[in-house]
Amino acid sequence: MVDKGKLAKLKEKMEAGADAASVDDIPLVWDFFVDLANENEEIQDEIADATVRVQMVLTDADNKYWLRVEEGKMSWGEGTIDDPTFTFSAVKKIGVGMLFGEVDATSAYMAGDITVEGNLQDAMFFQEIIELSMEIAEDLFDEL
Repeated sequence: MVDKGKLAKLKEKMEAGADAASVDDIPLVWDFFVDLANENEEIQDEIADATVRVQMVLTDADNKYWLRVEEGKMSWGEGTIDDPTFTFSAVKKIGVGMLFGEVDATSAYMAGDITVEGNLQDAMFFQEIIELSMEIAEDLFDEL
Protein backbone atom coordinates (compact mmCIF):
# COMPACT_ATOMS: atom_id res chain seq x y z
CA MET A 1 0.00 0.00 0.00
CA VAL A 2 1.18 3.52 -0.78
CA ASP A 3 2.59 5.13 2.36
CA LYS A 4 -0.21 7.22 3.95
CA GLY A 5 2.21 9.93 5.07
CA LYS A 6 3.60 10.29 1.56
CA LEU A 7 0.06 10.25 0.17
CA ALA A 8 -1.08 13.00 2.58
CA LYS A 9 1.91 15.15 1.64
CA LEU A 10 1.20 14.62 -2.07
CA LYS A 11 -2.46 15.53 -1.54
CA GLU A 12 -1.41 18.76 0.18
CA LYS A 13 0.95 19.59 -2.70
CA MET A 14 -1.68 18.75 -5.33
CA GLU A 15 -4.26 20.94 -3.60
CA ALA A 16 -1.75 23.82 -3.52
CA GLY A 17 -1.26 23.35 -7.26
CA ALA A 18 1.71 23.12 -9.56
CA ASP A 19 2.36 26.87 -9.33
CA ALA A 20 3.17 26.36 -5.64
CA ALA A 21 5.43 23.37 -6.36
CA SER A 22 9.17 23.38 -6.77
CA VAL A 23 11.71 20.97 -8.19
CA ASP A 24 12.08 19.71 -4.61
CA ASP A 25 8.56 18.24 -4.95
CA ILE A 26 9.40 16.16 -8.02
CA PRO A 27 10.87 13.23 -6.02
CA LEU A 28 7.62 13.00 -4.05
CA VAL A 29 5.64 12.67 -7.28
CA TRP A 30 8.08 10.15 -8.80
CA ASP A 31 8.03 8.11 -5.56
CA PHE A 32 4.25 8.04 -5.66
CA PHE A 33 4.16 6.96 -9.33
CA VAL A 34 6.65 4.17 -8.65
CA ASP A 35 4.95 2.94 -5.46
CA LEU A 36 1.57 2.98 -7.14
CA ALA A 37 2.78 1.33 -10.34
CA ASN A 38 4.49 -1.46 -8.47
CA GLU A 39 1.39 -2.41 -6.47
CA ASN A 40 -1.74 -1.30 -8.32
CA GLU A 41 -3.23 -4.03 -10.53
CA GLU A 42 -4.67 -1.59 -13.06
CA ILE A 43 -1.31 0.08 -13.65
CA GLN A 44 0.46 -3.29 -13.50
CA ASP A 45 -1.73 -4.43 -16.39
CA GLU A 46 -0.74 -1.33 -18.38
CA ILE A 47 3.01 -1.64 -17.81
CA ALA A 48 3.34 -5.44 -17.83
CA ASP A 49 4.80 -5.67 -21.35
CA ALA A 50 6.24 -2.18 -21.64
CA THR A 51 9.88 -1.17 -21.84
CA VAL A 52 10.18 2.60 -21.56
CA ARG A 53 13.09 4.73 -20.38
CA VAL A 54 12.08 8.35 -19.86
CA GLN A 55 14.56 11.20 -19.52
CA MET A 56 13.09 14.42 -18.11
CA VAL A 57 15.10 17.62 -18.45
CA LEU A 58 14.04 20.84 -16.75
CA THR A 59 15.79 23.42 -18.88
CA ASP A 60 15.58 26.38 -16.50
CA ALA A 61 16.37 24.47 -13.30
CA ASP A 62 19.29 22.35 -14.55
CA ASN A 63 17.57 19.23 -13.18
CA LYS A 64 17.35 15.84 -14.84
CA TYR A 65 15.30 12.84 -13.80
CA TRP A 66 14.67 9.44 -15.30
CA LEU A 67 11.94 6.87 -15.05
CA ARG A 68 12.23 3.27 -16.20
CA VAL A 69 9.42 0.81 -16.90
CA GLU A 70 10.78 -2.67 -17.49
CA GLU A 71 9.61 -6.21 -16.78
CA GLY A 72 6.43 -4.92 -15.15
CA LYS A 73 8.27 -2.70 -12.65
CA MET A 74 8.86 1.01 -12.46
CA SER A 75 11.84 2.85 -10.97
CA TRP A 76 13.19 6.41 -11.05
CA GLY A 77 16.24 8.44 -10.17
CA GLU A 78 17.97 11.78 -10.55
CA GLY A 79 20.46 12.38 -13.32
CA THR A 80 20.58 10.68 -16.69
CA ILE A 81 19.56 7.25 -17.92
CA ASP A 82 21.40 5.28 -20.56
CA ASP A 83 19.64 4.95 -23.89
CA PRO A 84 16.31 6.68 -23.13
CA THR A 85 13.43 5.67 -25.39
CA PHE A 86 12.43 9.33 -25.27
CA THR A 87 13.55 12.56 -23.67
CA PHE A 88 11.23 15.40 -22.87
CA SER A 89 12.48 18.86 -22.04
CA ALA A 90 10.53 21.74 -20.60
CA VAL A 91 10.84 24.66 -18.23
CA LYS A 92 10.15 23.81 -14.61
CA LYS A 93 6.61 25.25 -14.60
CA ILE A 94 5.53 23.05 -17.53
CA GLY A 95 7.37 19.91 -16.35
CA VAL A 96 6.05 20.14 -12.81
CA GLY A 97 2.58 21.02 -14.11
CA MET A 98 2.59 17.89 -16.23
CA LEU A 99 3.59 15.68 -13.29
CA PHE A 100 0.91 17.29 -11.14
CA GLY A 101 -1.69 16.60 -13.81
CA GLU A 102 -2.35 20.30 -14.48
CA VAL A 103 -0.64 20.52 -17.87
CA ASP A 104 -1.77 18.36 -20.73
CA ALA A 105 1.43 17.07 -22.33
CA THR A 106 -0.08 16.77 -25.79
CA SER A 107 -1.29 20.39 -25.78
CA ALA A 108 2.03 21.57 -24.35
CA TYR A 109 3.90 19.64 -27.05
CA MET A 110 1.71 21.10 -29.81
CA ALA A 111 2.28 24.59 -28.39
CA GLY A 112 6.05 24.04 -28.33
CA ASP A 113 6.26 24.16 -24.53
CA ILE A 114 7.65 20.60 -24.39
CA THR A 115 10.18 19.13 -26.75
CA VAL A 116 10.29 15.38 -27.24
CA GLU A 117 13.17 13.50 -28.78
CA GLY A 118 12.75 9.81 -29.44
CA ASN A 119 9.74 7.53 -29.54
CA LEU A 120 6.50 9.57 -29.47
CA GLN A 121 4.43 6.43 -28.78
CA ASP A 122 6.41 5.92 -25.57
CA ALA A 123 5.81 9.57 -24.68
CA MET A 124 2.05 9.09 -25.16
CA PHE A 125 2.18 5.89 -23.09
CA PHE A 126 3.97 7.79 -20.33
CA GLN A 127 1.28 10.49 -20.36
CA GLU A 128 -1.43 7.82 -20.12
CA ILE A 129 0.30 6.32 -17.06
CA ILE A 130 0.50 9.77 -15.44
CA GLU A 131 -3.21 10.36 -16.11
CA LEU A 132 -4.18 6.93 -14.76
CA SER A 133 -2.01 7.48 -11.68
CA MET A 134 -3.67 10.84 -11.04
CA GLU A 135 -7.14 9.27 -11.30
CA ILE A 136 -6.15 6.61 -8.79
CA ALA A 137 -4.55 9.26 -6.58
CA GLU A 138 -7.84 11.16 -6.42
CA ASP A 139 -9.56 8.00 -5.14
CA LEU A 140 -6.81 7.47 -2.58
CA PHE A 141 -7.00 11.10 -1.45
CA ASP A 142 -10.72 10.62 -0.76
CA GLU A 143 -9.83 7.74 1.58
CA LEU A 144 -7.53 9.89 3.73
